[in-house]
Amino acid sequence: MRYALEDRGCKRLSSVPYPQDLINPMNIEHFAINVADIHGIVDWYTKNLGLTVVRSNANWPYEHFLADDNKHVVIEFYQREQQEVIDYGSMSVFTYHIAFATDDIEAEIERLVAAGGTNGGDIVTTPSGDRLGFVRCPWGITIQLAQRVNPLIDA
Repeated sequence: MRYALEDRGCKRLSSVPYPQDLINPMNIEHFAINVADIHGIVDWYTKNLGLTVVRSNANWPYEHFLADDNKHVVIEFYQREQQEVIDYGSMSVFTYHIAFATDDIEAEIERLVAAGGTNGGDIVTTPSGDRLGFVRCPWGITIQLAQRVNPLIDA
């Protein structure tokens, strides 16, 4: 990230080395979310967000790894009843969300709400001109829809 950010005119905020300055930089493999209804959430995210199950476990704790279309980001959903399941619906949409790129925020909000999601508020335009919309899935997790002027990462 150091090179991409510095090439775009961003300045280093501290003397702490960026991961690329280290001997063994790391890539994110996945992030995990404990949920109360593993089968329902996996079904909804695959049908409505186009994620693909790349690995799953039919036995407790029912881990399901879902990848985006580019196979760059993986979300793990699992169901561990003895662990806390966060009440995502009580959080601000800006506190926690999973963001998806889109070219048509209004159409995606309408489609996801029709599929059982709830509208998470007004569409916001950032100072850079990006547009952000929010829908909560039926389990309260916020899905941010991002219509960017310039993509975060070039494909």
